[in-house]
Amino acid sequence: MSAVLKIAEPESVDSSRASREAAPAERFRYEFATSPAEVIESQRLRYRVFAQELGATVQGAEQGLDRDSFDAHCWHLLVRENATNQVVASTRILTDDRAWRLGGFYSSREFDLGAIAGRYGRTMEVGRTCVDARYRSGPVITHLWQGIGEFLAEYGFDSLIGCASVEMHDGGRNLAAVMASLEDRHLLAASQTVKPMRSLPTLPEAAATAVLPPLLKGYLRLGARLGRVPCWDPDFVCADFLVLLNVRDMAPRYARHFLKRRSPVAA
Repeated sequence: MSAVLKIAEPESVDSSRASREAAPAERFRYEFATSPAEVIESQRLRYRVFAQELGATVQGAEQGLDRDSFDAHCWHLLVRENATNQVVASTRILTDDRAWRLGGFYSSREFDLGAIAGRYGRTMEVGRTCVDARYRSGPVITHLWQGIGEFLAEYGFDSLIGCASVEMHDGGRNLAAVMASLEDRHLLAASQTVKPMRSLPTLPEAAATAVLPPLLKGYLRLGARLGRVPCWDPDFVCADFLVLLNVRDMAPRYARHFLKRRSPVAA
């Protein structure tokens, strides 16, 4: 298993910057995994959230893990609680240079990305984001975004893509409401159609109120745009929206907060 989890870091990244200590008064800190054992911590959390809580079918379930072939090529961003040192949230980052060597981003398994490929400069993908049910609060989400923003800024990426999921255990009523609530300013232009690989099942009547998942709501606040039609993911029983965040379009107050560069750390 250690061979599968061998970390392949992008050549442009200085591994001495992989960990960021929190200020003494903070409850949480964020850092990047630097060993297979730390990647496994993220995979265990993913299993608890995706498989045990949400009922998804995942690879590695027999070992209590959620893992796939992309993991070995990604940076794994972890949020830890300082008092317990437990990983309470995680996400992973796949850079464009690694993605092309793999044959594409994870998102390209769900969408035809031809309409946006190469249009937004250097691109990184964020995926498999999850937060322990006991810690779904502002500070934990903020730490995730701080780590993502630092990576974006320090390594010169121009855009971010990913998938934001809406679970469909209610048969799709909330998804129908979410789709109806999205305004044109939230969506990619019609000329930038990212066609889903799997069509949605027929949706029922929309729920009276749309409940946006925190990750999707966060992307929209930052200024991201969504593909107009989501992809059906039967393994995770959800619909995935393709998300594209052009750094130039990021809401100014979030850009100031999340894209601040830090002083270099000595090797």
